[in-house]
Amino acid sequence: MDTISGGLYLVRTHPQKTSPGFRSGAYGSHCGLPELCGAPGPLLVVHLCSSFITTRNHVRRRRSLLEEEEVVETEGQGDPEFIKRQDQKRSDLDEQLREYIAEWRKQRAKEEDELKKLKEKQAKRKVARADEERKMAERKKAEEERRVREIEEKKQRDMEEKRQRLEEAEKKRQAMMQALKDQNKNKGPNFTITKRDAGANLSAAQMERNKTKEQLEEEKKISLSIRIKPLQLDGLSLDALRTKAHELWDCIVKLETEKYDLEERQKRQDYDLKELKERQKQQLRHKALKKGLDPEALTGKYPPKIQVASKYERRVDTRSYGDKKKLFEGGFDMLQLEQMEKVWREKVNEFMNRTRTP
Repeated sequence: MDTISGGLYLVRTHPQKTSPGFRSGAYGSHCGLPELCGAPGPLLVVHLCSSFITTRNHVRRRRSLLEEEEVVETEGQGDPEFIKRQDQKRSDLDEQLREYIAEWRKQRAKEEDELKKLKEKQAKRKVARADEERKMAERKKAEEERRVREIEEKKQRDMEEKRQRLEEAEKKRQAMMQALKDQNKNKGPNFTITKRDAGANLSAAQMERNKTKEQLEEEKKISLSIRIKPLQLDGLSLDALRTKAHELWDCIVKLETEKYDLEERQKRQDYDLKELKERQKQQLRHKALKKGLDPEALTGKYPPKIQVASKYERRVDTRSYGDKKKLFEGGFDMLQLEQMEKVWREKVNEFMNRTRTP
């Protein structure tokens, strides 16, 4: 139990117990006041009335007065007026002390009632919170079951539609085969070779690419006419129109959500493609360095040139284009003269720097 200025006590109570534990306090022997023990739990702020502190102070004061009276009594034991005054003073002090104790007990009962109300309020709040959590869990469970049920129903509808399409396609094929059999039954043997259609060997993707602009526009119109259904608003009441507006709004929200998801997916895929391209470039650079090529040799549009000879068998010419051009323009004589002049200077310098004997 922690004491705060102004008569406030912080009492820790256990959340599982209905009332805190008690133990005799520092002043239990004088005025019968128990001190609340500091059990672990949530903090409850209990305001102890100042009458308790006042009572404690009066008890101390009464003790001091009694001690003084004892001293005074020893001095004037034979005076009856003095004894009468002392008795009156004692009775007044006792009466005042009884009033203080009654006031303190009343205040203590009031505080116990407030504490009981607080505990009841806390218990009610706990029950209400548990009820809210239970309802929320039930709503989540119902929502999850509804979502799973919708997914299963959608799968069943898709499978049913697919099965119907396959059945219709099979019926058409059987009808065509029966028509061909009936047609060929009345005819004799036919030895003419029919020319195969040019587009028979083409795949679906190639046929899609070979479609003209007019065919694509026509298919687009058919697809839009199937997807965009006309609004039949004739004869609808106000509630029906409101319901229709809510349905259209939900459809718009769903489409916008799908659009946003697809955009985010495209961004992520673009980022992944860039990262994979960069990794590929790094791998190609390392591969080119291992082969002794330029780091960017394998990252270009075209593969590098094939070396017909090893780089260790041929000496790389370090001369510039101008030097090579001079050689082909008759500059070999000039080069020879420059070499001879250089050799001459070296010989002259050696001769001039020789050691001379006196």
